Amino acid sequence: MSGEDVVVLAGGTGGAKLVRGMADVVEPERLAAIANPGDDIEIYGAHVSPDPDLVSFWLADLIDPRGWGLAGDTFAVMDALRALGVEVWFNLGDRDLAWCLERARLVAEGATATAALARLNAAIGVRARVLPACDERLRTFVRTSSGWHSFQEFMIREQAEPAVEGLEFRGAEQARPTREVLEAIAAARVVFIGPSNPLASIGPMLGVPALREALARCDAPVVAVSPIVGGEVLKGPTAAFMKYARLPCDAGGVARFYEGLLDGMVADEALPDPHLPALQIDTRMDDAPSRARVAAQTLAFARELAARKGKR
Repeated sequence: MSGEDVVVLAGGTGGAKLVRGMADVVEPERLAAIANPGDDIEIYGAHVSPDPDLVSFWLADLIDPRGWGLAGDTFAVMDALRALGVEVWFNLGDRDLAWCLERARLVAEGATATAALARLNAAIGVRARVLPACDERLRTFVRTSSGWHSFQEFMIREQAEPAVEGLEFRGAEQARPTREVLEAIAAARVVFIGPSNPLASIGPMLGVPALREALARCDAPVVAVSPIVGGEVLKGPTAAFMKYARLPCDAGGVARFYEGLLDGMVADEALPDPHLPALQIDTRMDDAPSRARVAAQTLAFARELAARKGKR
């Protein structure tokens, strides 16, 4: 398995965990994570890129146990801002803030988002490639009964509680996948869509027309891992978005959302579609051994699909 080029589309915790598991079963240099930039936000003079950074921190084994940010981070800057009367609704640790300030500086000096993240990752020893889906501005907006909100405002200020009434990926139609993203997909032996929110985390990337086209025509098998575990969503508002899309919140609904892209599906439940090859396994990834196990089983399944369908 170690000589294969593996690509994972990742957005949010589930996708990041799968990427971390893959780094234990393939050579990190052969691994590329294409990450969702739709949650990005400019705040405190910094450029915060939650999903690419989440993948990076997982790969560096620096992720905080709470599931976001850097382990052991302090919040002195946020406390100081509050003391000055600033409304601090987006909490960012001190080291995390430094990371995001440095990204903003690099981009202001002319670096692309991709190049800036590569430089940051080199500083923390990440050997796998973490690639924003595009370098152009792409932002996810959610409409609720109180109006349109950026994704971070929806998640934090609105607590992801109002019913989802609309979803837009602003800038997606004009954006293009980077050269690095297209090269990774073209070279891939297997492509995985991670167990992330299909609409809000993977949807922004699929909203970039040329990226979706690249996935649809790639030689490698494309396999999705369902984010539904034990009939429930482990983290995040996936159920609310699936309801908005009028899709059942199960593996079958996830497969329907990705219709036209998939060669196979991995889930902990049986699929209703007998025509889509599926692997039914325990997909919970609570620790390093379970992440590596899910990655290895998922990779072996994709290799079987490649051999069965004559894909390379």
